[in-house]
Amino acid sequence: MNSLEAKNGLHWRVIEEIAASVDSIDADAIDRTVELIAMARHVSVFGCGREGLQIRGFAMRLFHMGRAVSVVGEMVTPAIGHGDLFLVVAGPGTLSTASALVGVARASGALVLTITAQPQGPVPQGSDEVLVLPAQTMANDQGEAKSAMAMGSVFEGALFVLFEVMTLKLKDRLGVSDADMRKNHTNLE
Repeated sequence: MNSLEAKNGLHWRVIEEIAASVDSIDADAIDRTVELIAMARHVSVFGCGREGLQIRGFAMRLFHMGRAVSVVGEMVTPAIGHGDLFLVVAGPGTLSTASALVGVARASGALVLTITAQPQGPVPQGSDEVLVLPAQTMANDQGEAKSAMAMGSVFEGALFVLFEVMTLKLKDRLGVSDADMRKNHTNLE
């Protein structure tokens, strides 16, 4: 096998691992998540590390669709309360900052939705709604069934695909066109 064949084989292994993860998501849970986002007065999002990067990209798409959205930790994040949705990504199910923020959001009357691979963890257990994204995270990245990708990369890659699917479903649900989204894209680049 030459080096190009070896590289292509590795590319396909990565794609197959992400595809298997995405294929395992409950379609009804995706539709429920889309509906919660569509109904929310304001959506505040949070994730740590590379999961945080993925959810920031999704927040950008929500903004492009005209949704009121903020990223927790940014100076312009408003107070959260009744009618709002706190969307948190916690792949391993246990992140101390996410746990604390879930408590604040629930005490303030917001609905809390967690996307996770570990639904038994304290973050999803403290949430009102949970979307399970079955994938390897840092919570289970060792042993025989280990992914070819490092640490939580399967979960993070699957998050990107999930957010793209949710964007398409939200566009349809909200009646937003690509032209509408382009109008909301920044011109300060």
